[in-house]
Order: sequence, then structure tokens, then C-alpha cells
Amino acid sequence: MKTNNHLGLRGFTLWMWGAVAGVLGLGGSVAVGAQSGASSTDVTFTKDIAPILQRHCQSCHRPDSLAPMSLLTYEDARPYARAIKTRTALRTQRSTMPPWFIEKDIGIQQYKDDPSLSEEEITTIAKWADSGAPRGNPADMPPPLDFQSGNQWKIGKPDLIVSSPELTVKAMSADQWVSLGTVPTGLTEDRYVAAVEVREINDVPKNADSKTVGGRFVFHHMNYSSSTDPSGRIDETSTHWPLPEVGRNGDIFPQQAGKLLAAESVLVLEQAHLHANGRNTRAHLEFAFKFHPKGYKPGVKWVSVGGLGKGADLDVKPLTANQELHAYAVLQQHTKVVTFEPHLHAAGTRMCLEAIWGTDIQTLTCAAYDHNWVRTYAYADDAMPLLPKGTILHIIGILDTSPANRNIVDGRNWSGGGRRSVANMFHDSLGTYIELSDEEFERDMAERVKKLKLTKNDYVIGCPLCQGVSLPEVASTASR
Repeated sequence: MKTNNHLGLRGFTLWMWGAVAGVLGLGGSVAVGAQSGASSTDVTFTKDIAPILQRHCQSCHRPDSLAPMSLLTYEDARPYARAIKTRTALRTQRSTMPPWFIEKDIGIQQYKDDPSLSEEEITTIAKWADSGAPRGNPADMPPPLDFQSGNQWKIGKPDLIVSSPELTVKAMSADQWVSLGTVPTGLTEDRYVAAVEVREINDVPKNADSKTVGGRFVFHHMNYSSSTDPSGRIDETSTHWPLPEVGRNGDIFPQQAGKLLAAESVLVLEQAHLHANGRNTRAHLEFAFKFHPKGYKPGVKWVSVGGLGKGADLDVKPLTANQELHAYAVLQQHTKVVTFEPHLHAAGTRMCLEAIWGTDIQTLTCAAYDHNWVRTYAYADDAMPLLPKGTILHIIGILDTSPANRNIVDGRNWSGGGRRSVANMFHDSLGTYIELSDEEFERDMAERVKKLKLTKNDYVIGCPLCQGVSLPEVASTASR
């Protein structure tokens, strides 16, 4: 099967759980029925493992979803017990499951929609696998989750779904970057969007043998906006939407920062990146929008920090681990950071975001980078960095072109900037930011200090001016 150039011959490596189990000699070593007996102190599937899988895994690992196998039942999960232990034990490293790479020993630790496992859950899975993966008492099995009635959308049941035109990508073809034109939204009144999610619908068999995420799809990403001009002209009144990519989660916007989907607007499908997956594939995208109630008005303004990254001047050396890239941007206004979304290519292994205010340098977030899964990390409401005008944002990227990085095609090749995985990117320009006025900035800091009960001796990651503030003044401001 041909693998497209953007994904790389070994890029976008999503190991099949079955392949891992087979290589390690794990599948089928114990008959399913033989593992039903267990003492009350044993870790069992029905009592201990099934609830973990429901909380963290089954939204993807079920029929007709993204993952290559189901983990709904004991019969589903038992053959992969050792593989589940291996992948979850990776914690925040690349190839971990669930795919969440925020490092837990540095920076901000409060995020929305965090699917990662606790240390207790990781230990429980290991004990279960090491003890022969017993079933346990069927009466302990929790009720199955309901994935019907729109619950297959991670943002919840949408209020509006808009479909792109269908297209066919040949089994063996070069990557394409194409416009798909415009699609009417059908809205007759302005609505503000609370959340948006995009997914690909295609005719790839659900049981298709594919060892990569990209092998199950033909859309790598889509740049799109909405416009009230039927021709699709983009201007200052247009709304730019988060860029969906393979493996990326949906976007839930802050309560005060709904995005406008205007009446009589069209979705402008500016550029789709398409790639072959080894079979002739018919596919289209569905754009799901969840609205705020009618009458809602946003209280803040989105802003772009612009250019936080490097492109044309990338110099990625061959056969070299731990290569560092650096990029900086100066905030031109008080800013609340909503999301962090590191973007590298197959050589990338890690990215950190720092905020520099005077002599104060704060590491806000560090995350491993896995080109199999593009993730956006939304800070919790009380943890969104509040950064004053003049703060320098600094991103640090780590690249690895040594044989240890199995995502790259050939580590012997030098590479620079480019859109394919055999080239490289380095930016956080997909992260999202909200502009704050002086009054809004002071109000949000005061609320942060009050809610977290901070004193002048506290040091808050992500809020460099929250320390040493005048508490009577804060209290007065927060009560307004």
C-alpha cells in the first residue's frame, strides 16, 4: 500500500493494538472463559477495568469509530491486555494511549477535556494484565455507555451540521491542496457558536486493516472560514474557524468568547489537504456547530498573536537527536491564552510554551509531540494564562532525526520548512487568544486572585502580575 508523502512512509504511526499484541506474543494465550474466576481482592475487568475504559477509551475504541478495535466488552479487550498495559504505561510519551501528551511535572496542569489516566488507573491496568486479565463477576459490569442520539460527537449533540461536497481520492495519487468551494449554512439569523467539531465521513471499511490514522482517512486538514458574501470573499467581517486535522479533538470555546456564524453565511472551504490511503475512497467532511442560546452576546474579542513560529528558515540536521528550535512573539495587548496547540512534523518530539515578563520566565506548558495525533490543549477557565501587554511568548521545539524516531522517512536527509511530513513546520499559531482591555485584564486578575485565595507570597504560573498585588484593591475590583 502506498503511504502519502505528507504522512511519511513510517509517519503517522498508529500501532495496531493487535500488531503489538502479536509481536509480543500476547494475544490468545489464555482462553477467555478460563479467566472468569477471581477472588474479591483481584483486579478484574468487570469491576475495575471496564469503568476505566468507559471514562478514557471507548469514545474511540468502539464499532464505527476511529480506533481499529473495540474495547466495549471483555471479549473485545482481553486479547489486547498486555498491549493496553504497554501503551498506557507510556504516560505522556509519544504513542501513549489515550493520546494526551501534556507533561505532568511542569507548568499548568488544569485542562478541559483531559482524557489522560491517573497513576492509580495505570497501576490498576498493569495489575490486571499481569494477573492474567481475569473477567470477574458479571454483576460488577457497569451499564454500557450510550453512543447514539448524537453522542458520537465529542462536543455533544450539534445544533447544525453542514456537509462539504463529496470527492474521490485515488488509491495511488500525489498529495493535493484544493479548494472545495462554498457551502450555504442555511442560517436565517445570527448565531454564536459555543463549540465546533469536524469529522470525515468516508467509505473505508470499518474493519479495514490500517496501521496508521492517516490510512483510515483522506483529509489531512481543512482551512475554512465563514462569510456573508455568497462568492466566498473573506474580509474583516468573516469568521475564521479552528483548523481540523487528523486525530484532532473538537473545540469548545470559553463562555464569554462565542464565535459568530452569521445569517445567510456560507462556509468557505478554502483549502483541503488530501492524501491517498491505498484504496479508492469517497469522502466528505461534516462541520458540527453547537450554539449559545438566542440573545447571547460575547464579552471578549479574539485576537491573533501572529507569527509564533518559524518556517522558511528551518534547518533540520540529519541523524541528530535533541535539535532545538526557538521562536518569539511580543504581545501587543493584554492577552488571555485559551489553547496551546503545538505543531511540528514527523521529526518533532516535544514543544514548550514560555511567557517572559521582565525578568520573570514562566514555563506555561510542555507536551510531547506525536505526528500521529494533532492535539489542542484547552486550559481550564481558572488556569488560562493572563499575560500583560509586552509579554514575550517563547516556544521551544525539540526534533529528532535519529533512528530512534520511527515517524521520519529517512533520517539521513537534511530538511527545511514545508507542508509535507518529509519537510518540517514549527509553530503555535494554531493556539487561540483573547484580547483584554485594561479593565478586563484587571478584573480577570482580581477574580483569579479571589477564587484561588492568593496572597502576596503566592506564585501563580500563567499570571505573572497576580503575585504581589494589593489584596484590598483586588477585593474591591472583584466585587464590582
